[in-house]
Amino acid sequence: MLPESSAANKATAYEAATAFLGEWGPFQRRVFFLLSLSVVPIGLTAFSIVFLADTPDHRCALPAHLNLSAAWRNSSIPLEEDANRDGALVPSKCSRYKVENLLNYSEREGCLDGWEFDHSVYTSTIVSEWNLVCDESWKRPLTSSIFFGGVFTGSLISGQLSDRFGRKIVMFATIALQAVSKFIQVFSPSWIVFCALYFIVGMGQVSNYIVAFVLGMEVLGPRTRTLFSTAAVSLFFGVGYMLLPLIAFFITDWRMLLLALMLPSCLCMPLWWFIPESPRWLLSQGRTEEAEAILRNAAEMNNIEPPTVIFSSLQNRVKAKKRRPCNICDLLRSPNIRWISITNTITIAYFALSLNTANLNGNPYFNCFLSALMEMPAYVLSWVMFRWCSRRLSVFSSLSSGGLFLLIIHLVPAHLAALSITFEMLGKFAVSTAFAVAYAYTAELYPTVLRNTAIGACSTASRIGSIIAPYFIYLRTYSVSLPYILMGSLTAVAGLLSLLLPESFGMPLPDTISHMQQFPGFHQRALKAQGQKCAIVANLLLLQLLCKSNKLAFNSSIRKIYKEQRETNKV
Repeated sequence: MLPESSAANKATAYEAATAFLGEWGPFQRRVFFLLSLSVVPIGLTAFSIVFLADTPDHRCALPAHLNLSAAWRNSSIPLEEDANRDGALVPSKCSRYKVENLLNYSEREGCLDGWEFDHSVYTSTIVSEWNLVCDESWKRPLTSSIFFGGVFTGSLISGQLSDRFGRKIVMFATIALQAVSKFIQVFSPSWIVFCALYFIVGMGQVSNYIVAFVLGMEVLGPRTRTLFSTAAVSLFFGVGYMLLPLIAFFITDWRMLLLALMLPSCLCMPLWWFIPESPRWLLSQGRTEEAEAILRNAAEMNNIEPPTVIFSSLQNRVKAKKRRPCNICDLLRSPNIRWISITNTITIAYFALSLNTANLNGNPYFNCFLSALMEMPAYVLSWVMFRWCSRRLSVFSSLSSGGLFLLIIHLVPAHLAALSITFEMLGKFAVSTAFAVAYAYTAELYPTVLRNTAIGACSTASRIGSIIAPYFIYLRTYSVSLPYILMGSLTAVAGLLSLLLPESFGMPLPDTISHMQQFPGFHQRALKAQGQKCAIVANLLLLQLLCKSNKLAFNSSIRKIYKEQRETNKV
């Protein structure tokens, strides 16, 4: 057991005041399952690009007026060595013999008449619709990066919006944003319009996930909260992910697939009348009466008689008046807090492995389903680890084992494709476990006044990896093993960095930054010595970016940082 500090005791005040509700009554069950259900559409959308932008087999088209036989059409395409197939000869995808003289097999030309795509797997994708192949093939990974750019932006702003305006209203606003954007996306006339709308979909998707996650963490009790954050949300996300290849198998036209993926978001809108606002957030804003009203309704649903006074409204109002608004700059004022944010960038392997399923040998639908299926036991394991194990040890063990599995792949001979897929799925299992643990770990570390902003900021940092991930896969065109070497190395390094994080195991949710700073391991001398100089530089750059419109705010922040670092050095 970890020793409890006075700060930890203070952080239990909210739990103590709401303990009369119990842990698993009808109210908690409703919030638990409805919030989890709202995540299913996110799982459907997150990796839909695997099917929307898959590249069917293709070759250069020939002029229709030539009316050539199948044999002549085949002989018009030159054979080229495929480095990813041990030098095997395959038909060229980007050139043909000159039409003017097909008998002269030395002269080639580009695909002047477009391409012929194989429609045995897909009726159409955005690749076949807008010819995103050969010289235009760079647009395919860019499409994924634009989506994750939207996720990056949503991570950056959703936390601050919900910390300011409330969890519930931001959650349902982003659900509506996703549904509307997907519907308009169905009618995209060009790749540019598709990408612009896809950016908005990504922005709404991550905002929905983050706010639903935080809302559950703040409404549910301590025991139920652990199950919700490590297993329930992730499992329901996995259910949506598993449904994606099943739906895509029956709907092979990309426009109709988008329309089908939009419908679950629409079905989530009526949940507005059944999911409450976070009483903990209302209390932090000084809105004590509203918080008590929600808890009294919850008590009525649980057939429990609430106390006459749940919170001391006068005391909380005074605190609310004295408390200044917290924002992302508060995440940058302590070297340790900055390191917490920096070391949460562990998701590049998760997204790269998820997006890579279409490139594996075999059926793309089965490979995607298998990748999604591996997440289910991973999320169960994450709950077990979160329930009984140290947070740092959980993240370290899962990331380091995942990195090892990925590094082994490049040692497997090319003819043992099944063994390579096995190691890739084991890597996906380990990385998914770390992903789930890290998300809940972050929510435990940060106080109520910053929790949603903090999760959004850490998610934003990790989305840099997701933006880069499509280009890791694109490296397969040069070497099949190169993406696995890079992903394995980065994952292993992230595992080592996780050992520098504070430990939140056995500690209640903090309500203030000072409570957070009492966590064991928060003020590690080694962490200060190694990270202090980098922290100052990162602080200045980030503050310049965040406060560039206000020079006074920027200069004031610099003075505060300098003063804080000077005081830290004295200690």
